[in-house]
Amino acid sequence: MSHISFQTVEVAMPRFHQEALAEWIGRVAQAHDKVVGTLTYVFCSDDYILEVNRQYLHHDYYTDIITFDYSTHRRLSGDMVISLDTVASNAALFGRDYSEELLRVVIHGVLHLCGINDKGPGEREVMERHENAALAMIHRPLILTDD
Repeated sequence: MSHISFQTVEVAMPRFHQEALAEWIGRVAQAHDKVVGTLTYVFCSDDYILEVNRQYLHHDYYTDIITFDYSTHRRLSGDMVISLDTVASNAALFGRDYSEELLRVVIHGVLHLCGINDKGPGEREVMERHENAALAMIHRPLILTDD
């Protein structure tokens, strides 16, 4: 049985279609021969993610996502901490829409749980291909806008 929860620390909750988002995450997991177990997303500020990075990974820098992997066999389970500040900065830096960048980061964590890495030689390009393939699987808007 899958369970996906969304929490916030120091930021407002993004306006997701949570059911549609969960369905998409499940389809991406299935495309990698995985099933969704328990996933927790914690949306936060840069200050919060910096503290998490220092405390758990001993890194002294900001990042968009930190993924804690508790997966077993084919069942994906983990906690993903996402800085909405860095998502917004990266969207501007890469010339992307904020909603697209947020979904890219949301699925980036799932792809890590599927075993895809992005730190070694050539791995970033592989991750980006998988992110793009996952984004192409979106069939309807997943983030509510005020437009």
